[in-house]
Amino acid sequence: MAESVELPSRLGILPFRNKVLLPGAIIRIRCTSPSSVKLVEQELWQREEKGLIGILPVRDAAETTAAVVPVLSQGAGSDSGERSSRVQVGTSESQRLDVKNQPENIQWHPRGVAARALHLSRGVEKPSGRVTYTVILEGLCRFSVQELSTRGTYYTARISPLEMTKAEMEQVEQDPDFVTLSRQFKATAMELVSVLEQKQKTGGKTKVLLETVPVHKLADIFVASFEISFEEQLSMLDSVDLKVRLSKATEIVDRHLQSIRVAEKITQKVEGQLSKSQKEFLLRQQMRAIKEELGDNDDDEDDVAALERKMQSAGMPSNIWKHAQRELRRLKKMQPQQPGYNSSRVYLELLAELPWQTASEELELDLKAAKEHLDSDHYGLVKVKQRIIEYLAVRKLKPDARGPVLCFVGPPGVGKTSLASSIAAALGRKFVRISLGGVKDEADIRGHRRTYIGSMPGRLIEGLKRVAVCNPVMLLDEIDKTGVDVRGDPASALLEVLDPEQNSSFNDHYLNVPFDLSKVIFVATANRVQPIPPPLLDRMEVIELPGYTPEEKLKIAMRHLIPRVLDQHGLSSESLQIPEDMVRLVIQQYTREAGVRNLERSLAALARAAAVRVAEQEQAVPLSKDVHQLASPLLENRLADADGGEVEMEVIPMSVNNHEISNTFRIASPLVVDEAMLEKVLGPPRFDDKETAERVASPGVSVGLVWTTFGGEVQFVEATAMVGNGELHLTGQLGDVIKESAQIALTWVRARAADLMLTASEEVNLLEGRDIHIHFPAGAVPKDGPSAGVTLVTALVSLFSQKRVRADTAMTGEMTLRGLVLPVGGVKDKILAAHRYGIKRVILPERNLKDLVEVPAAILASLEILLAKRMEDVLEQAFEGGCPWRQHSKL
Repeated sequence: MAESVELPSRLGILPFRNKVLLPGAIIRIRCTSPSSVKLVEQELWQREEKGLIGILPVRDAAETTAAVVPVLSQGAGSDSGERSSRVQVGTSESQRLDVKNQPENIQWHPRGVAARALHLSRGVEKPSGRVTYTVILEGLCRFSVQELSTRGTYYTARISPLEMTKAEMEQVEQDPDFVTLSRQFKATAMELVSVLEQKQKTGGKTKVLLETVPVHKLADIFVASFEISFEEQLSMLDSVDLKVRLSKATEIVDRHLQSIRVAEKITQKVEGQLSKSQKEFLLRQQMRAIKEELGDNDDDEDDVAALERKMQSAGMPSNIWKHAQRELRRLKKMQPQQPGYNSSRVYLELLAELPWQTASEELELDLKAAKEHLDSDHYGLVKVKQRIIEYLAVRKLKPDARGPVLCFVGPPGVGKTSLASSIAAALGRKFVRISLGGVKDEADIRGHRRTYIGSMPGRLIEGLKRVAVCNPVMLLDEIDKTGVDVRGDPASALLEVLDPEQNSSFNDHYLNVPFDLSKVIFVATANRVQPIPPPLLDRMEVIELPGYTPEEKLKIAMRHLIPRVLDQHGLSSESLQIPEDMVRLVIQQYTREAGVRNLERSLAALARAAAVRVAEQEQAVPLSKDVHQLASPLLENRLADADGGEVEMEVIPMSVNNHEISNTFRIASPLVVDEAMLEKVLGPPRFDDKETAERVASPGVSVGLVWTTFGGEVQFVEATAMVGNGELHLTGQLGDVIKESAQIALTWVRARAADLMLTASEEVNLLEGRDIHIHFPAGAVPKDGPSAGVTLVTALVSLFSQKRVRADTAMTGEMTLRGLVLPVGGVKDKILAAHRYGIKRVILPERNLKDLVEVPAAILASLEILLAKRMEDVLEQAFEGGCPWRQHSKL
């Protein structure tokens, strides 16, 4: 407890906003503002144990208008460079002492408390280097402010003590009123301490304080330990008279005591209600026993007993069975009305329904039959199907082998998902598909913890529960489209799932017990490899599925798409016929894509048009079992000789039903798709082989090849010049890489302008007085990548030389500042795109020659592949007749 101290005539002032420090109270603060740090450093840190500061309460002037504000004289400073000022407006701090830079309208309380530091620590914040102090202060005694001034960045005050002298204190202690108030305060305080001791098993130290500390100091200590309003704190601070102070303290302690007693009554009432629930439980158990003795138990089978039997037959491992038994015992002790009853029961039902040991029996692997099945379901994809057959062969020789995780990567509509289902069919296993597109929550993979409301297992466990076997073929669809946010990273959670060394003990947060995923065959699909994190990609074997050639699309349509479309629309080949020529026309003029989805949609549109015609025919001709009514239309369709010759009749027996008669009409008039019907149903052709020639008809346009998530695409690059200051403008929603490629291309052309005969001499600036604008059409589609470098150079050379680029030539390749042509990726998809657009010549980097092995031979036979090592080789092949200026240049 603070002993009597002699206060100096002037103290440094630390303002407390809406907070009061009473004598005997201890508080911890952190000083971060420049003014408070300066105060602590000069008044406490440098003076060590002798340091004292004044704590002065302040409040916003808007909160009250009745506060007493000391008006201080102007210019009454000290010998240390202080200056006095009015303090109606000043700078203040909260309890954390975070000072604002601008002044605030505050009011200072005229009384405060002197304090000393019990503990003082200094720190430095990184990376700002700001110095902070953490101080534990103890209130000592009250004082009043006579004059408030500033010293540098903080306030100081001339003060006068308010504490009584020893003689005055002895005189007050003889006052009968003071003695009565002291006894009343001690009795109330002792009663409060006794209640707290019973409730919290503490209070020994507090009783010692009651017996040893003077009563006028006890009043401040007790009040400081309670949560009271700021106004009451100020009133207690202003209570210099001991009798007034004891009276207010007794009132506050008694009020706190009454609130504790009310809380105890409420607690006892709640406990009584719980006892009532337990009593009802015992009565229900007795009633159930009485009904069983009387044989009057006609209730349904006990749900908990049925759940226990289901768990026993689930085939759980021993360690998981022990865990499930503990949960079941806990469930039996709970009432159905309790909050956790339903969640515990749902959890146990999940444990009982999971296929811990239930597996689908694999068929004896017949590689020949599996190959025939793959060929019947998928046309082409020779390398992909060969890899699947290799995988099945290893499974046949070693059934328990841990096979790789296959990841099919390719554009939409090339058959990635159907390949996974074909693997399941070949193995005789069940198939489950889990879509990961747009998943951003790790709990979708690992599940939610059971502590959360509405928690559920992850998608993997939910999928196994749905198929009810532990060894299905599980497809992780769109694995490249998972996201990351504050809820976790699903791709990182998949690392454990797809690792054969770890997934034998996969831990779902909801299950909270290990589950064996090593028997599951995982197959993943993706449109792109780039978004997949490298550690996850390392656990999978990537198999690329490029786009289909037009010939492959034609075969797929005739073998698979047309029969499926007819079946989906209730038609047959006798009611709608789509010749190969029309299918080829749809492929060339309506659907330029890597896959076959748009092709199937176009065929479905033709089928719907045919369905309308067939339905109208059936409504126009009334069908009946009456032979006389049917004879006329049938005879009209069976005329053998239109010139009045003999008529050959067909007699229809009475047993013919309506369906057979309807088929007779369908056979008589099948609908054959022709070009007129294509244009009527699908509209005018969307693509034309003349598009490329029309777009490169003027100089400054070149044709490039790019790769997208939908496969290869043809990208036109347009360049034009205008009057300006030599600036380069780029449009078309371009990324940073392609912008840099455009800058490199322009720099190379300017450096070689004289060699290319674009300027008369090397001293002439190619961009003198003009700007260059390069545009990539289809501005709504984002574009990026380095493979447009050679295309940009060709467009710029064509612009400056005013010579057109060949319309039948497309190109791709990255270029360096020195003119070297570097290899690029996606060569097969780009060549297929060029073939779809009717391009005849393709310029590729010389180092991409090895990638041509993957291109079908039929495609290569229809194209002229030109290899380029330097940019000059590209220009030589891109213009009609080669470079017309080559013979005059230094190239």
